[in-house]
Amino acid sequence: MNHIFVYCETANGVVAEVSLELLTKGRKLADQLHCKLEAVVLGKNLEGCERLLFPYGVDVVHVADDPRLDPYQTLPHASILIGLFREEQPQIALMGATSVGRDLGPRVSSALHSGLTADCTSLEIGDHEDKKAGILYKDLLYQIRPAFGGNIIATIINPDHRPQMATVREGVMKKEILDPAYTGVVKRVDISRYVHPEDFVVEIIDRHMEESRVNIKGAPVVVAGGYGVGSKENFRMLYELAELLGGEVGASRAAVDAGYASHQRQIGQTGVTVRPKLYIACGISGQIQHRAGMEESARIISINTDPEAPINTIADYVVTGDVAEVIPRMIRYYKKNTR
Repeated sequence: MNHIFVYCETANGVVAEVSLELLTKGRKLADQLHCKLEAVVLGKNLEGCERLLFPYGVDVVHVADDPRLDPYQTLPHASILIGLFREEQPQIALMGATSVGRDLGPRVSSALHSGLTADCTSLEIGDHEDKKAGILYKDLLYQIRPAFGGNIIATIINPDHRPQMATVREGVMKKEILDPAYTGVVKRVDISRYVHPEDFVVEIIDRHMEESRVNIKGAPVVVAGGYGVGSKENFRMLYELAELLGGEVGASRAAVDAGYASHQRQIGQTGVTVRPKLYIACGISGQIQHRAGMEESARIISINTDPEAPINTIADYVVTGDVAEVIPRMIRYYKKNTR
């Protein structure tokens, strides 16, 4: 059991961004463990997909190319992954915390009796000592995520069962190519060995997916509002500032729950993860679950009436004041200096 496997999610032959991010992290973990990084790709029109994956440091790409595997269906994908994992016995298996990963991961982990940690914000390798049993476990996967409503950061381990499985949301890990010339081995998966006729009992006749009109993740500037903004009407100031700066408007979970902004704009553990060049936090206290979605922004400005707000501990600049007074001033001065 010396492999790290990453399930690479695809749609119409295109590999999801979160899968490439996981390959980057998986390569670093594999280097620490001195083992191979392997990718599993299930779908159709996958010819040449390995050329995209190898540069991320992938040693082996398992490819199951079959028209029946795209669009995604739970039963065939689960059967293939369960069968492959039983044969290959990876010590770690990672997948994105997307709608697909959240459906597939629990089914696979349940069948393998391995356990699963969802929505991790960090993955590390370390040891654990069970003092009561007198056992030292070496090189475990630390599966790190906010817990108890974001009030603590929990480190979860799985010392006895394999694979150690975790899902990670898009944007949490950084995507980096290791070596454009890196190459590995391609293994073709014979799906007839794993699937059964009843796995294809559901036939997808037609599918329509509405593209999101909000692109917070790709915005260079994010102006985010929290419950402290006060009202949906006050959020209009944030839209005006974001438009001037060429950015997008985000929101904390508290602001979304209060109806100030749509869920599409929610940033944090239960929303999207962003890494803009500039993040302006307006009336956001900065609990752990929100910081998990924005703390890697290049520059952070916090505007808050509370000088002790947790968000201030990670901010590059802190403005202590009322959002309703500070934001209009910022808008006026920006307009004045850009004429």
